Amino acid sequence: MRPWLLLAGVLGALGVCAGAFAAHGLKAVLEPDMLAIWETGARYQLIHALALLGLASLGTRTGTAGRLAGFAFCFGILIFSGSLYALAVTGLRWLGAITPLGGLLLIFGWLLLAWEGWRARE
Repeated sequence: MRPWLLLAGVLGALGVCAGAFAAHGLKAVLEPDMLAIWETGARYQLIHALALLGLASLGTRTGTAGRLAGFAFCFGILIFSGSLYALAVTGLRWLGAITPLGGLLLIFGWLLLAWEGWRARE
């Protein structure tokens, strides 16, 4: 499960960078509502990087559902946070229509993780 640890580290670091960029670089450039959208993307990215870290800590004790949860978290971050970042800097409102797809992937990842826990109960 080293890939989940690698991705957790990279996505976590990028999430911190995104938050810092909002606080220091975008604060003077974006309208407050667009800044809040960017910050939401960074927050969800960091939360789900931690979820990947938790998944990585399970190591080889996860089955198919655990591995699928990792993929769902990664693609969910990409689509959810990515679309919010793009919306915030471009103002293209249609990007907001993509965001829920990423959110559904994040929810699906949590449900897969729960299924993995249910299946592995003693």
